[in-house]
Order: sequence, then structure tokens, then C-alpha cells
Amino acid sequence: MTEPVSKSAEKAEAARFLAAFVEAGATPVEADVLLPAETLLDLYGEDIRARAFTTHGPDGEAMLRPDFTVPVVQMHMARGGEPARYAYAGEVFRQQMPDSDRSAEYLQAGFELFGGTPEVADAECFALFHRLLAPLRPRVMTGDIGILTAVVRGLSTTEARKTALMRHLWRPRRFRSLIDRYSGRVPLPEGRRKVLDACDPFEGAGPELGLRSRADVEARLATLRQELETPPLSEIETGLLDDLLSLREMSDVALGRLRDLAVDMPSLSASVEGLARRLDALDAAGISPETLPFEASHGRSTMEYYDGFVFAFSLPGRLDLPPIATGGRYDALTAVLGQGHATPAVGGVIRPALTLEAE
Repeated sequence: MTEPVSKSAEKAEAARFLAAFVEAGATPVEADVLLPAETLLDLYGEDIRARAFTTHGPDGEAMLRPDFTVPVVQMHMARGGEPARYAYAGEVFRQQMPDSDRSAEYLQAGFELFGGTPEVADAECFALFHRLLAPLRPRVMTGDIGILTAVVRGLSTTEARKTALMRHLWRPRRFRSLIDRYSGRVPLPEGRRKVLDACDPFEGAGPELGLRSRADVEARLATLRQELETPPLSEIETGLLDDLLSLREMSDVALGRLRDLAVDMPSLSASVEGLARRLDALDAAGISPETLPFEASHGRSTMEYYDGFVFAFSLPGRLDLPPIATGGRYDALTAVLGQGHATPAVGGVIRPALTLEAE
């Protein structure tokens, strides 16, 4: 069993990364430790929302900072959203599982880049993390959430189905079960079918309990009946989704396969060509697409505000540890926090305690 990393060593490691980010042109910034919870909890996604430390203050519900990106984006958009780059280092707080020996408080060092050409900015951000972490010989993985969302939006089906798939994009098992149901591979449960076929589904149902009114239940039943009458996804589109979700190749090979898939799904074309431009920029930065892994499903268990390029650096053979660094593009988050005004944005964070543990 390894000795725990001392707090002083963790702070020194965080300061080293912060200095590297500042050398890359970033302005050091701070973020409040106690943040208003009303808006932020909805932005982090179910995983972090469930693990956030929340309390009540004079202005309502508040939480201890679970990461820096959201408060930094809030600060930047309040300043007008012009091109800029920021760096930070400080404590974040997340509840851990009862049987975990991981700390609920640890340091993050991060870099956020606003503005510029998205693919070029993606490459610059990733190359910076790649250079800083190279001595650890980490396992690298990249992906692109925008490619998966482009496929969902391009499906020849109802908006209700697309909305459901987009909502569960971050829950891989639920997402897969929806695809199986919408394609007709898995039939509707017999009990649900009997309720939908009944002339009066409330007959013999007993007293009304719970928070949902009768009108809410009737509206839900109407939605389910409409779903039952909707034709299944085509075999071509279902097969395309299967191919995409299983795609895991080096980036140059992945690009070729995605271009093939875009022939049957034109909505993919813009995102795929964006990937091609990013790979060109990475190649120019000295990171060859032939050596860079790409997984189409990567990033679906990270922050739900990512909507484009995503990346992670992990330690080979250390499945007991979370990634030592993660990041990605989050343009849509700037629109939410900028009250409609958006700007391109990409960034990432490193966990100094884990880099020290790796050493």
C-alpha cells in the first residue's frame, strides 16, 4: 500500500502545474469555495450533483465547489466573454462512496481557453496537458461528444425520441436500452402494454397516491401510446448507432470509419470534418493521429456540460485510480451562463495528488 501524499507536496505539485499554465499565457484566477447551488447543480450532471456537499446559507442553497470550470465560466461570461485564457489551483470537494479511501477534499489545477478557432484551441489545450504529463507515460484517450449528438439529431424519428436519447446520453446503459426499444429489438413490457391497451387504465387501480396528479398520469399514458404507434428505427440507422458506439481505433483509422458512416448519416459530416481539422492541428503540434486513441463513446461518464472534444489521461495498470487529468470542449455551457451569449471554450484539469502517487 502506498503512503498517502502529503498536503504540502500536493500543493507544491499544484503550484508547478499552475506555473506551467501561466507560462502558456493564462491569467491566474480564484473562485469562491462556497457557491450558489440553484443554477450550478443542474449544470454538473447527476454524478456530481449526487456527490456535491450542499448546505443552506442566507441566500438559499449553497454548495462547496465541486470543480472550477463552471465558476470560471460564470466569471468570464460576466466580463463579456472575449478571448482569454485562465489558470487556477485549489481545493474541490466531492462526496466519496462509503467504502472508498479517496479523500473528499483534494486539489485541482486547471487551464481554460476561451475564443479562437475551436479545433486549433482543442489541439493547443490537449498538447499542453500531453507535454506536462508525458513523463508519467499515461494512457491517453480522446473522443468527441458532438459526433454522438449529431447522430442522435439526425435520426429519422420523432422529436420526443431524440429528446429522450439526448437526455440519457450520459447514462450509457439507459441510452442503450432506449436504442434497443426504439429499434424494436426489445418489445414493450407486457404489463405496460396491458395498461396502454385498457379502455380505462384507472379502473380498479385503487386510491390515488404520490405526487403525480391524475392529469400527469394521463399525459404520460398519452405519450407512451404515441411512442407505441411510432415506427421503429430503421436497420440502417440502428446499425450506424451500433457501429458508432463500438468505435475504438487510432484517430486516423477512426476518421476514415466516421467518414464512411457519414455517407448514410449526412448530419455527421460537419462534426467529422471538425475532427479532421483537429487532427491536422494536433499533427502540427507534434501529436500524430496514428498514435492517438479515439473512442466514440468516451466522455459519457464525465461532466455533462462537455459537448465536443473530450480527453483523459490515466495511469496504466491502476484501475483503482480515477483519471489523473480530464478535459474537453463546452461551448454550450458558455451560452447557458452567458444568458444566450456564447463563446468557444475548452479546458482541462489535473489532480496533483494522483500525479504524485504515480511518481
